[in-house]
Amino acid sequence: MKIERVLNQLGYYRIAPMYRLIEVLNVVEYGSEPMDLLIISASLGLQARLDIVAFCMDNPQVRHVLVYDSELLGVPSIPFGPQRKMYISSLSLPDHETLSRLMAAIDTGRRSKTLAAGKFPGSSNEEEIASDGIRLNAVVR
Repeated sequence: MKIERVLNQLGYYRIAPMYRLIEVLNVVEYGSEPMDLLIISASLGLQARLDIVAFCMDNPQVRHVLVYDSELLGVPSIPFGPQRKMYISSLSLPDHETLSRLMAAIDTGRRSKTLAAGKFPGSSNEEEIASDGIRLNAVVR
């Protein structure tokens, strides 16, 4: 809930909280369109012996991923940047500053790739977006 509240404070409201890995896998597998952002704890993958980093990196249904609590995985943090898909944080729970920088990096990268005003180029059916924001689907734990 803390992640959802921070995202709301930052102006993002299309959020789908999920608390079990099977929920996340179902949305990724059967979703009709790619998820803009997946925010997931490394512990969810460890419980099911799933390599979250590999699963998300090669998955076209997930545009951006923040894996937090990465010390459990034994992988180094990956800093934010506009052209990245994968972000890894050692924080046990992302704080306001981390989420703010994440969303700024994603929005900056997305705006630099926009082909026409009001169009979202990453979607196979170029979807209309609001003039004041970017569509966001976030899965949080």
